Amino acid sequence: MENVILIVHLLLALALIGVVLMQRSEGGGLGMGGGGGGGAMSSRGAATALGKVTWILAAAFICTSITLTIFAAQQASGTSVLDRIGAERRAPASEPAAPAGDLLPPPAGDNAPLVPRAD
Repeated sequence: MENVILIVHLLLALALIGVVLMQRSEGGGLGMGGGGGGGAMSSRGAATALGKVTWILAAAFICTSITLTIFAAQQASGTSVLDRIGAERRAPASEPAAPAGDLLPPPAGDNAPLVPRAD
């Protein structure tokens, strides 16, 4: 069922993109305006029809988004992804994080290079 809704969701997204791109620019954003080409419908009638189709597709897209979110929430295990990542990377409690002796700088009077000691 989830796969069917996902496919419908993707088809709605593509249809919504197509309908939005077919609409006439009313603001003249880049200096390009839609020409007044003749046709069976007037330019105002086509704009309202495409506007209605856009609203319907947008509402259906939101409904499928919410449905997919509900499916994902039902399948969640109750723990956060970050909790699962942190549990995998945690070091055992008996193992020290780093040996303290290897990280100390040499004494102030010593001109030896800073290299770890081989104890």
